[in-house]
Amino acid sequence: MELIVSKENGVATIKFNRPEVFNSFNQNMAFAFQKALDDCEADEEVRCIVVTGEGKAFCAGQDLAEATDPNGPELKSIVGEHYNPIIIRLRNIEKPIVAAVNGVAAGAGANIALACDIVLAKESASFIQAFSKIGLIPDSGGTFMLPRLIGFQKASALMMTGEKVAATEAASMNMIHKAISDEHFADTVKELSENLAQMPTYGIGLTKRALNESLSNNLADQLSVEEKLQTDAGQSHDFNEGTKAFLEKRKPNFIGK
Repeated sequence: MELIVSKENGVATIKFNRPEVFNSFNQNMAFAFQKALDDCEADEEVRCIVVTGEGKAFCAGQDLAEATDPNGPELKSIVGEHYNPIIIRLRNIEKPIVAAVNGVAAGAGANIALACDIVLAKESASFIQAFSKIGLIPDSGGTFMLPRLIGFQKASALMMTGEKVAATEAASMNMIHKAISDEHFADTVKELSENLAQMPTYGIGLTKRALNESLSNNLADQLSVEEKLQTDAGQSHDFNEGTKAFLEKRKPNFIGK
């Protein structure tokens, strides 16, 4: 079983489960991950998604044994049918998605983490744009996301050299949200994800949509996006509940609609 999926308190956790190969992706795992994300999107009880790994690694990227197998999928299919649909799902699912990076995140594994909305990593974890080590280019949205997170020059250097970046350094350069001590990592991920699941997740989803559109819009276009999405948010149950709770000085009960 390439994935372990569990659900508790409005949070779905998708755990990569090939620890013997550092959770590297093969075709079955890629398609299973796509389906798990689709299931989470369709399930109204799921209001936050956590992506993490079993064992010592988050994800080491592509399983090179499959990529070099003459009877396996071609590289074009691996990128176009395995990884690209994953990245599109991670960005387009209008629910908060947390990458809980429990160990090394390399190659496509690093870029899958960076495509999530919030990245938390153990202090012992690391990130590696490993593609240059084997003569490939960064895929899985890496050339899109990383320069926007840390700047063009730094992204260029990390991608060309394949230099390992410790989680604490990744946090300091704004590659990820936070590096958490190994001891407190699980509790921090649980607290954050359960808090997100209780928030007005319809509005959070619209925020995610606005952020996505901002990546290619000019200011005038983005102001129009904000106007439309704010109008939609203002017609939601959660906005009505949030304002009532504020005026009544009580805790709101958001339902994500």
